[in-house]
Amino acid sequence: MKKTFLLTLLLCLGLTVSQAQQGTKERVKVHSSALEGNLIGDPADRDVTVYLPPSYQTEPDRNFPVLYMLHGFTDTDSQWFGWEDHWINLQDVIEQSLSTGSSKEMIVVMPNAYNKFKGSMYASSATIGDWETFVTKELVSYIDSKYRTLANKDSRGLAGHSMGGYGTLRLGMKNPDVYSAIYALSPCCMDGGASTNPEMISKLEKITPDQLQDASFSEIAALATSAAFAPNPQNPPFYLDLPPKDGAPRQEIINKIIASRTLTTIDQYIPNLKRLKAIGIDAGTADRGISAATKKLHEVLDAYRIEHLYESYEGDHLNRIAERIERAKPCLSFQNTLFFRKAL
Repeated sequence: MKKTFLLTLLLCLGLTVSQAQQGTKERVKVHSSALEGNLIGDPADRDVTVYLPPSYQTEPDRNFPVLYMLHGFTDTDSQWFGWEDHWINLQDVIEQSLSTGSSKEMIVVMPNAYNKFKGSMYASSATIGDWETFVTKELVSYIDSKYRTLANKDSRGLAGHSMGGYGTLRLGMKNPDVYSAIYALSPCCMDGGASTNPEMISKLEKITPDQLQDASFSEIAALATSAAFAPNPQNPPFYLDLPPKDGAPRQEIINKIIASRTLTTIDQYIPNLKRLKAIGIDAGTADRGISAATKKLHEVLDAYRIEHLYESYEGDHLNRIAERIERAKPCLSFQNTLFFRKAL
């Protein structure tokens, strides 16, 4: 019988099943000292969507666990939370899960990581700012101070899709003192080298700031990657180094990008990963290189005997993400340790 491992932090950090189905959401501005002075001039005041579960208004003495959710490349919190039409509406997904009793109430927080390059990679560089500190420290501190949270790592989780899945792994394995559980859906950028296509790089070497919005996906992704992992404060207007220059590959820049890949760095963080109480990863079989990289990550975790849940399912990069989040299997909580039930 095929084993299916379904993980969702909407379930595994909750406390009691909700009978109500309607929560509320609000979009707030959060100032980040860590993002101040970034070289591309992106605002340090960031939009953040906060979903408050149904009982938040009706039970004023109750505190709630928090799930920090990270969106993907070219996406925004506004799109994911239904402030505008998109391929997913996370509030609907959450409330459908609540209505069927599949998940439990919690606060869900999503920062807007869309920048001039259409995605921060949830990384830290002088060019884009210190997104790692903003997400793991400043945002957590803000949410704990403004909302009725259970302000401890055992009641705090991190999840994300695509670039957000990459960010979940990156930030989760560095910060086991902040999060107790992580879930990476179709995480990108876990292996591979750097973009060195001569035609594309030649175009990027000539691109101007007012042309960024018209760049193709691969072009803007190459710029975003270099901005996050190969910053150069002496190279305006984008303050980054591309892997080749004048048609010749630059191995030192390629090495910087390879060094950011999850499967390159993971061995350094094994002790931290062992401190997490729950790890989940999955990807659709039609998700090209992401599916293969996720399987490699599963094999690494297995080799280190790190308990985790992994599934390769029939699907692509987008078509079943809402379902993956919504369709949770019950998790068991015993002495503050999270375990996930396997569905057979």
